[in-house]
Amino acid sequence: MKKILLLSDTHSYMDNDILKYAKQADEVWHAGDIGDLAVTDSIKKLKPLRAVYGNIDDAKARLEFPENNRFICEGVDVLITHIGGYPGKYAPQIREELYQNPPKLFICGHSHILKVMPDKKLNLLHMNPGAIGKHGFQQVRTMLRFTIDSGKIDNLEVIEFKK
Repeated sequence: MKKILLLSDTHSYMDNDILKYAKQADEVWHAGDIGDLAVTDSIKKLKPLRAVYGNIDDAKARLEFPENNRFICEGVDVLITHIGGYPGKYAPQIREELYQNPPKLFICGHSHILKVMPDKKLNLLHMNPGAIGKHGFQQVRTMLRFTIDSGKIDNLEVIEFKK
C-alpha cells in the first residue's frame, strides 16, 4: 500500500502545512506549474516525488520533469500531465493517448479547480487536485491524498487551506 499526496499549481509557493502532509505520505505527486524548483527540492528532501512541468515552468523545470509522466503504482496505471481537461473535454494534446491507451488513473492540474470524477467511457478515474499555491482565482487552496493498494484507489481525502 502507498499513501499518495497529490498537489498542483504551487506557483513557487511552499509552506510548512504542505510539508507536514508530505511527511505523512509515501510519495508526493505534483501535476505541474511548480514555479520555483525550490518547491520540488523541499519535497524531494522528505519523500519520493513524481512530477510534470506546467505551462508556467521554465527551462530548468522542463529539463528536470517531463510533460507527461506515466507509471505503475501498486498495480495502477497512472498518467499525469498538466493541461489535461476532464472527461468529455480532454485537452487535444493528451486526448489521443487517453483514447488509444487509457490509464486507470488520469491526473492533471492547470484549472485550479478541484475535480475527481470517473470517465465511464474510458473506464478511468480523473483527478485534478486544484491549486495549493496562492496565485490564481481560487478561494480555497486544495490538494488530495489517497491510498493505492493492489490495484485499488481508496481513502480519498480533500485537504483545504484558506488562501
